[in-house]
Amino acid sequence: MIPTSAGAARGGLKRDVRVIGVVGGAHFVSHFFQLTLPPLFPLLRDDFGVTYIQLGLVMSLFYASSGIGQTASGFLVDHFGARRVLPAGMALVALATALAGLAPSYWALVAVALLGGLGNSVFHPADYSIFNASVSSSRLGRAYGAHSLCGNLGWVVAPVVVVALSAAFGWRAALLIVGGLGVAAALALSTQRETLDDRRELAGLRSVPVGGWSASVKLLMARPILIAFAYFALLATSQIGIQTFSVSAMVAIYEAPLGLATGALTAFFVGSAAGVLLGAFLADRTSRHDLLASVGMCVGALASLVMASAVPPLAVLPVVMALAGFCLGATTPSRDMLVRAATPPGASGKVYGFVYSGLDLGSSLTPLLFGWLLDRGEPRMLFVASAAFMLLTIATVVQVRRQAAPTRVRVPAHR
Repeated sequence: MIPTSAGAARGGLKRDVRVIGVVGGAHFVSHFFQLTLPPLFPLLRDDFGVTYIQLGLVMSLFYASSGIGQTASGFLVDHFGARRVLPAGMALVALATALAGLAPSYWALVAVALLGGLGNSVFHPADYSIFNASVSSSRLGRAYGAHSLCGNLGWVVAPVVVVALSAAFGWRAALLIVGGLGVAAALALSTQRETLDDRRELAGLRSVPVGGWSASVKLLMARPILIAFAYFALLATSQIGIQTFSVSAMVAIYEAPLGLATGALTAFFVGSAAGVLLGAFLADRTSRHDLLASVGMCVGALASLVMASAVPPLAVLPVVMALAGFCLGATTPSRDMLVRAATPPGASGKVYGFVYSGLDLGSSLTPLLFGWLLDRGEPRMLFVASAAFMLLTIATVVQVRRQAAPTRVRVPAHR
């Protein structure tokens, strides 16, 4: 439970809405920049004379850099405060995108991707540190849901904007424009210092758990935190597989037209957004977040297996994909509430940074695994493997609840 003094320091509905809006906007920017380069791959391939595998490596390195950087960013958030770290990270990923527009070679693009990944690494630890400290406990589920929804909207908007700008001005100018807008957004964000306050949960607490390096390592190696990390890695592996390769798999399994297969993937994203909205309200009305997450993953796995069966007619594919997306999206707020339950006061940055690096780990490895399955002529196995990873997440969320409730980890107070 959050200390009463911390809870009293939080604002009412108006402040909560403002915090959720500002932090959600930052998360939108984060996801927007994650999808600025991929829509331009055909143009980058021709200009740099590289293969799609090499361009895929650029994104793998971006996520690897982000994953490695998230834990370090979490420590920075806990030490310096989210209101300093978050605008700096946004400026860095935006600057990297602008530099990509000036890249003279493929290897310069690789270096820029590594830089952008470091900028991307600050968002989760900073965002959740702010939410846990500033948003009323009764609205945290909806805050987490709005956060995820804003990120999804960033994914939706980025390809449209970047492709349109590229058609009008060229891909280099497009990256320079969106990068410049991102830097401007970071400057605007830096003026919201009061809104980005992540220190309220420490108000009135003399025994703030700050600890030293060894105490922090002990915290991150605690069983519930490690299980949460595994949950995020498994989740990313199942979701990114569907997001990245399901169109190719549907074309191979069902001989579906490309337009229909792409529409089915869009239905997956729309379903996910709808699921997040419902899951946000449910998360604020129950303490059994493990049950919500387990049911969602179970039904999502069933939908994925239906896709692998090759039984549904073409017209039903978007419906099944929307159902899978809805179920996975509905688990999102509950998963964040489970991590919060295992997080001691004053350690939100490092804990969320560490467990969310599991997402980047899964995201960086997934293209290799599922690409290998498709190259072997096993498109059905893409959906089977995704379902298997979803079912594995159920064991992790159950364990997080069991471990976190009686043994909430504490970091020794600094003396």
